[in-house]
Amino acid sequence: MGGALLALAAGALIAGPANAEVSEETAFVFNTLLFLIGGFLVMLMAAGFAMLEVGFVRTKHAAAICLKNIALYSIAGIMFYAIGYQIMYGGQTPWFGMPEIWAPSELAGDTEIALDTGYAAASDWFFQMVFVATAASIVSGTIAERVKLGSFFIFVVVLTGVIYPIQGSWEWGGGWLDAQFGFSDFAGSTLVHSTGGWAALAGAILLGARSGRFGPNATPMVPSSLPLATLGTFILWFGWFGFNGASQLAMGSAADAVAISQIFANTNMAAAAGVVTAYLLSLFLGGGKANLAYCLNGALAGLVSITAEPLTPTIMQAIGIGAVGAVIATFGAKFLEAARIDDVVGAIPVHLFAGIWGTMAVPLTNSDASFFGQAVGVGAIGAFVFIASFAVWLILKITLGIRLSPDAENVGGDLSELGHPAGSIFAAIDPGKPAAPAE
Repeated sequence: MGGALLALAAGALIAGPANAEVSEETAFVFNTLLFLIGGFLVMLMAAGFAMLEVGFVRTKHAAAICLKNIALYSIAGIMFYAIGYQIMYGGQTPWFGMPEIWAPSELAGDTEIALDTGYAAASDWFFQMVFVATAASIVSGTIAERVKLGSFFIFVVVLTGVIYPIQGSWEWGGGWLDAQFGFSDFAGSTLVHSTGGWAALAGAILLGARSGRFGPNATPMVPSSLPLATLGTFILWFGWFGFNGASQLAMGSAADAVAISQIFANTNMAAAAGVVTAYLLSLFLGGGKANLAYCLNGALAGLVSITAEPLTPTIMQAIGIGAVGAVIATFGAKFLEAARIDDVVGAIPVHLFAGIWGTMAVPLTNSDASFFGQAVGVGAIGAFVFIASFAVWLILKITLGIRLSPDAENVGGDLSELGHPAGSIFAAIDPGKPAAPAE
């Protein structure tokens, strides 16, 4: 009898209204929790980018890549706190806000917390900050193995403190692209991924290719560990649920919970479609032999493609968007090779080319967006980021230099820039004896 009553009670609860309102404070807590969960998932993507990059580079650069990735994440946080957040969200002009140190609007010790914002200010800052680091990670992968660490870190200071926040303010900060053209980029196919891709392209052009990468004397560039790159891809895929899901920006209602669930499903299936499409393409291009690197970047291209609008597509549409993204990334990598632009991890085809596709595909499923508005956004952000990044890279090239010397590149970044290999920081290194390059 007791079990029957429990079953009836459970049935009554299930049959109740699904849109029952929660209190303002409960919504505040859930919205804040969404930002925090999404934030630490996206923060984990920093590890994914690091492992992906380490897996694709040669062994003699592995430790330098690890340092580069943990440092860029740290620099991004400091710069977004010091000036970037206020430039992006200050809202003083349609073009950008004024640079100043950010401070939360409420603290744990306050006797009363205003609930009208809908979430804790620090949770929003944290969520926005980890996005900035993602853009910088994209640049890191493209120009690996030949960029000077110090010059790269200076570029990251400018990218995360100024370039990224300015273009981000045009859309997410309520600036001119949002107000005048209705540009739509839900979670950042253009604002994050293409921005990183444009900055990477500028750097790759000015740096040039790795020694021996192209030409009649080209030598194989053997990745240090494709299993490690695969692990990095899975970590990125996992973190992307926070990247796209938390961009719903609210979890205080049943409608928000349904929306986040749809976003998760579409994000996952776009990535899956990217893998399958890249696998089939690699079989075709490789004469029946599959290519793991193509499949890894196929997953990432599918994820980047769906990021501009992960809510409105059906699952079947998300599969199609991810599949097209993988095709673009695969042939985009071939195009870069033909143009002799050296992109170590394939970040430009994945994040720039597939990011443009995903942004332009938004009106296919979202009637609030227009192809004209999307094109204006893609063009304006692309022109600004590429020109600004090219200028910064050029200034660094003329003043400090941005490329390792031929000898340092031959020995590898681990020994030439860090003084120790990736295997052990305690390895004995005789400074009087030249170190043999590790392949």
